[in-house]
Amino acid sequence: MAMLLSLLTPIDLTLMALGLCCAGVMRAFTGFGFALMAVPVLSLFLAPADAVVLVASLTLTTSLVTYRAWWGRFRLGDGLPMVCGSVVGTVVGVLFLAQLSLAQFQLWIGLIVIVLCLLLSRYQPKSSSGGPALAAGTGAVSGLMNGAFAIPGPPVIVYAMACIPEPVNSRGFLMAFFMISSLISLITFSISGLVTTTPFYLFPLSLPAVLVGDRLGTWLFRRIGGQAYRPVALAVSLGVGLAITFKALHAMGITV
Repeated sequence: MAMLLSLLTPIDLTLMALGLCCAGVMRAFTGFGFALMAVPVLSLFLAPADAVVLVASLTLTTSLVTYRAWWGRFRLGDGLPMVCGSVVGTVVGVLFLAQLSLAQFQLWIGLIVIVLCLLLSRYQPKSSSGGPALAAGTGAVSGLMNGAFAIPGPPVIVYAMACIPEPVNSRGFLMAFFMISSLISLITFSISGLVTTTPFYLFPLSLPAVLVGDRLGTWLFRRIGGQAYRPVALAVSLGVGLAITFKALHAMGITV
């Protein structure tokens, strides 16, 4: 704890916990959005590598603890090619991550979140099958973003929205894929030497906040369900993307 307080103030830790709780709500309510919200929030307080390792660790653990929410609600025909593509993309993305400064990392994150939120707002689920080629390509792009930013979601979200019309199945598919994606990223981060002790000190303090958010998000999904989550999830994600982009531009001496 003394080590953490030397790096972060109690206010910092409180704000991180609130951000992770909100990210947990989004994940449980929509099936996506945890990394989309958590990485930008954590990047305000942590080095890029520490932020992505902590998010990947929390994603993996939360997915395992709450496996009943997604188990049996995804198609292996989509999942396996996507995972294979994700492995390749993650390796390339990790190499990109190692070259980024904190301000560059924040700027990339913010711009990616803004653009993809705007794109996602125009997508509606359709009754169509993606096929192995599309799934593998989606996985490769997702892996690239996963390795570089620990945000594998947007390409896979677009795929799920376009090819899996049922909200329950779409949510389950996303949760299952992100669990595998987080495991791939953690293995790749470890091999690349990007893992420090900081995320492991923060992990036991962060996990309870995520699990509280998960409980609340699950309750909201059961209470509201359907497509009601999309405007809320996209609006919150867009707000986070704008905030982190303006912070990065300010750090780089660019005024808007």
